[in-house]
Amino acid sequence: MKNFVNCLSGRISAMAITMLWVAWPLSVTAEQPELGSNLAQLIEYAREHNPEFAAVRHEAEATRQRATSAATLADPVLRVELMDVTNEGTGQGTGRSTSLLPSRVGSTQYTLMQSVPWFGQRGLQRGVAEAQRVQAEGQIAATWVELTGKIKTVYAQYYYLAASEQLIQETLDLIGNLEQVAQMRYANGLGAQQDVIRMQIEQTELQTELFDVQAEQHHMRTQLNSLLSRPAMAALSPPILLRPLPAESQLEYTMLEERLRARNPQLLIADARTDEAGKSRDIAFNNRYPNFTFGIAPTQTGSRISEWGLMLEMNIPLQQGLRRSGQREAEAMLAASDARKQALLNQMLADLAERVVSLQTARRNESLIATQLLPQAELTYQSAMAGYQNGKVDFATLLDAQRQILKTRQQHLKTQYQAQVLLAELEQLIGEEL
Repeated sequence: MKNFVNCLSGRISAMAITMLWVAWPLSVTAEQPELGSNLAQLIEYAREHNPEFAAVRHEAEATRQRATSAATLADPVLRVELMDVTNEGTGQGTGRSTSLLPSRVGSTQYTLMQSVPWFGQRGLQRGVAEAQRVQAEGQIAATWVELTGKIKTVYAQYYYLAASEQLIQETLDLIGNLEQVAQMRYANGLGAQQDVIRMQIEQTELQTELFDVQAEQHHMRTQLNSLLSRPAMAALSPPILLRPLPAESQLEYTMLEERLRARNPQLLIADARTDEAGKSRDIAFNNRYPNFTFGIAPTQTGSRISEWGLMLEMNIPLQQGLRRSGQREAEAMLAASDARKQALLNQMLADLAERVVSLQTARRNESLIATQLLPQAELTYQSAMAGYQNGKVDFATLLDAQRQILKTRQQHLKTQYQAQVLLAELEQLIGEEL
């Protein structure tokens, strides 16, 4: 009996030592990782297949095409006027009948007209179109940052659940070995039957938790497949490992603030909207002046051009009240755009400060758990196991020690997951990866 217990104790201790970990590299042996095992691979797949990202790229292309023709002059207009088609007043003789041929009517006037806006109007229209193009380009970046942020967050939870499943399974194996110890002690009159029953209850509770984790894993696979535009039930490989957290030097707030101001897509879009509002205001002011239409008008009599005429047409901007109202509207829209941009910047800077501190805290918590709490929980368990074998510690103490190891490892996993979510949110704020 003593040899069996010692052998089993050595096996349990070896299993418990494997629980002491800092990272959680899930075992995948394939040289070429399958889809789902690698975050970078998922992101690259989404770049090619996500329909929402494809849609904003097509919209941006449409905006680029509009921008290229924004300052183009309107098409010229050709007018043809047939005069005296009945030939009653031409003096050409009474035998001439009604005709629609230019050479057989009294006269034909051709007028070729071209509308031209006031000086600088075309440049302002080009500026508005360019600002809209920049917004469309910014929307591509914003959509991509948002999409990759979702993928990073879901992947981190997918990893967390996969690691939790493996952790619970290993804990079930460990408890199964502890149950054998309890049964042997009970058979030899050294323990109570209640110890065996409590181990069985513990196994049942963990099995229930395992089912819940597996169901959540399925949900995460479904979400990832949706982001990748794949069938909901398509298979995904288990995740291999999480991204490393950035060094402390990369989390300096001032540096991150500069990157946010320069790279955040939403701020770039807000800048472009302000620029568009400014150009629209200038157009409203330019509307105080008239637009022109120039024309040339040759007149045909018979088969020859008998005279030439020039034409100038312009609108008279008499409704200045209407134009001043439009100017005030444009100025108000520009002020609103500036205010929204400032509000957006203020919120983003506050979010940045919060994420930086939270991520730094998560780094410290993960290190504390890995270097102190896990070793302490391991030592507590080994001590409780030795005391239980010698009859100096009751079964409840051993069970509490085992629960503490599980709780500590789950806490470590959760801290890793939270750090990855914070990292994804931080990268979404600055508009690029750290």
